[in-house]
Amino acid sequence: MSDAQQDEEPAQGTAEDRGPVTVTQGLADALADKRESLFAEFELRDEFPPEVVREAKDRTEGVQSEIRDAIDDRRDLRDRTTWTTDPADAQDFDDAISVEEHEETYQLWVHIADVSHYVHPDSAMWEEAVERGNTVYLPGYTVHMLPPILAETVCSLVPDEDRLAHTVEMRIDKETLSFDEVDIYKSVIRSDERLTYKECESRLEEPDAPLHEEAVLAYEIADRLHEQRKADGSLVLNPSRDRAHTVIEECMLKANKAVTHELMWDRGVEAMYRVHPQPTPEQWNEALREIQELDGVSIPGDAWGDDPRKAVNAALEEAPDRQLNKIQRAVLKVMPRAKYMNDPFGGHHALNFDIYGHFTSPIRRLSDLINHWIVHENDVPETLVELCDHASDKQKDGETAERLYKQFMQEVGLDPYAVNNRGIEVVDDPEDARYDRPDSVPE
Repeated sequence: MSDAQQDEEPAQGTAEDRGPVTVTQGLADALADKRESLFAEFELRDEFPPEVVREAKDRTEGVQSEIRDAIDDRRDLRDRTTWTTDPADAQDFDDAISVEEHEETYQLWVHIADVSHYVHPDSAMWEEAVERGNTVYLPGYTVHMLPPILAETVCSLVPDEDRLAHTVEMRIDKETLSFDEVDIYKSVIRSDERLTYKECESRLEEPDAPLHEEAVLAYEIADRLHEQRKADGSLVLNPSRDRAHTVIEECMLKANKAVTHELMWDRGVEAMYRVHPQPTPEQWNEALREIQELDGVSIPGDAWGDDPRKAVNAALEEAPDRQLNKIQRAVLKVMPRAKYMNDPFGGHHALNFDIYGHFTSPIRRLSDLINHWIVHENDVPETLVELCDHASDKQKDGETAERLYKQFMQEVGLDPYAVNNRGIEVVDDPEDARYDRPDSVPE
């Protein structure tokens, strides 16, 4: 678990203005060899079988006609102001939001790409997605759960095009921030803009910019939700997250929470819930002692006797920047892994949610895709327990492969963060390469 909210957006960062990282062919080959060895070790499926690619390509044909035919059976939200916010280098856009303010409530719509319309249990793509479990993000290289020809086209909520969506509409009480009403339904939307996180920050700053008022309202809602979570004891390991990331993070958390509460309390059905066990008291004490001993770090006295998550939050907010990673590592060392279960028993400790699950990223997570199917069809797969275990295992495998690949990059002199943000360009002339160390590649 890389953060209390590691279950949300993958850490892809924001692309820099500088060009890609330049490497020689020798180093590029070494990276490719390392990827192949990791794919074999962790049984990560890189290439898609021909029948899956053919099926995906077929589903991209006649899409607008298909959407027009589906409108009568869906809510038409195309006139509602809607936008996406993603990293600059995002390959697909699977979530969009709309907001509205009333006298006593906020209205928040989270629109999620309706992947299950195209990928369902009778399809080869579903079977392949089950095998893969999730998308794996390596620096500069992505191992997709779904064929990009589908995920990056008809499933992507690009601006100025009609798209099928699964909408979570929430009426939120202004005073308590609790749900007044939740409605989950199939829809047709039309995104007005695709913003990067940097562009979203600009819209918040510029009163005359398009979407300024909507962005400000979205941040007002998200900031209040964020502060409430912290007050309730949610662990926030990244205290300096910018406003744009806060908007997306909090809106997705609220939507996920709304869906899983609907499944558990209103329907009483099994689903792919996200369960995060808590550390033992001894483990928490170990982490807090390690944090307290860091130079320049102090846990406020009133936080010691309270919830350890609040103690960590307090330490992070006051700590010098140079110590943030050490505090995070001290916590992560004692944190159990979150896992998927067919019952939400135990809740999500880091988020401090009694019930939680995934719904907002069906392009990159099997759990979300299956929960979309359960919500719409009210049909729970007979193999749900096995699917939960498999998805948990595949997520662990993907995270381990990512860690080992980053470690390898560092060993050959590459900065994984720079590669993740800027990509890699192979140059023929070693003098044009910033990185030329094929002879130092470890065996």
